[in-house]
Parts: sequence; C-alpha cells; structure tokens
Amino acid sequence: MFVLTVDQRHSRRTVDRVDAALARLEHLAGTPGVRPPVLTFERTAGDEFQGVLDDASSVVAVVLDLVRQGVWHVGIGAGPVDEPLPRSTRAAHGTAFTLARAAVDAAKRSPDHVAVRGVREDVAHDADGVLGLLAAAVARRSGPAWEAVDLVSGGLTVSEAAAKLEVSRQAVGQRLAAGLWPQERAARPAAARLLDEAARG
Repeated sequence: MFVLTVDQRHSRRTVDRVDAALARLEHLAGTPGVRPPVLTFERTAGDEFQGVLDDASSVVAVVLDLVRQGVWHVGIGAGPVDEPLPRSTRAAHGTAFTLARAAVDAAKRSPDHVAVRGVREDVAHDADGVLGLLAAAVARRSGPAWEAVDLVSGGLTVSEAAAKLEVSRQAVGQRLAAGLWPQERAARPAAARLLDEAARG
C-alpha cells in the first residue's frame, strides 16, 4: 500500500488550498490510467491531507499532479496498512502511515518537495531519487509545454495537438521536448516499479 501525506507550503502566508486539491484529485481518479484510492483523500489536520492507494503507477500520477500545482510538500509511505481498512483515512493506521509522516517531513527539506520512505529503505532511496527528477522536470515546465503535454498525454497525436493549438507539428514537438515529456513518459514506469519494491519488506 501507499500512503500519501500532503502538506501545504507557506500555509501561514497563503489561502487554504486543501479543498481545491481534494476536488482535483477526485477528478484525476476518474482519468485513464489512474485508479481510485483505496481510502479517499481527506483533510487530516489543518492544511494537511492524506490518502491511501494500492497502485504504484497511480501514485506517480497523483504525485506529479500535486507537484504541478506548486504548493505542496508530498510524502509517500510505501508499506503495509493495518487491516481491515476503516471507512475513513483518518481512522487508518499502519507502517505506511508512519513512513508517510517521515516522508513529508523529509519533503519539507527537499528542493523538489517530494520524498519517499519505504519498508525497503534502499529501494525507497532509489524511488526518491527518480521521483525527485520527475518532480524537477514537472515543476519547471512552461505553460506552452503543458498545453502540448496535456493534449498528447490525453490521447491526441502530435498532428492533432498541433491542429488544436493552431501551431505547426514541429512546434508541438519542440514544446514536448522542452518540457521533457519523452523523458517523463520513459521514467514513470521505473518510478512505479521502485515504489512497488519499496513497499515489500
């Protein structure tokens, strides 16, 4: 299992963004390739929220979407959760929750605001490194690059994206390259595999 503990950055100086993030994650769970969480994301305290997922690829997608928003520290705990599962995330317990707490504390010290802790510490360290690189690419992506990435990742071909954006096919390719989309797409499965391994003690 994977527990995500997410804490808002600079919360004392900005508006509370938790409700908007929860609504966005609910929508994301209905998109292709992203499974709904096992326990729904819920506000747990102040400007912090948690959710439980059982699919590593979905974890990667959720984490990178949170990074894209630019306002969150994201901690991923990879390990067991006590069963039977309660109906509420706030009532759940287990090793993955303890690891997620350590991870979000580490994320607050990370330049990319993402950290992984797992029962396999060595593999979790590797997962942390790969997700950090992905987070860095996502966080630095420009608006025009995001336009191209959103269309292509949503199923359009480069030619179809170009027509929709009213630019050349070459321009879309340049935006995807500048946004490191080919590298992100290639690295996501590796990050998911490492997360899976990190959860297995």
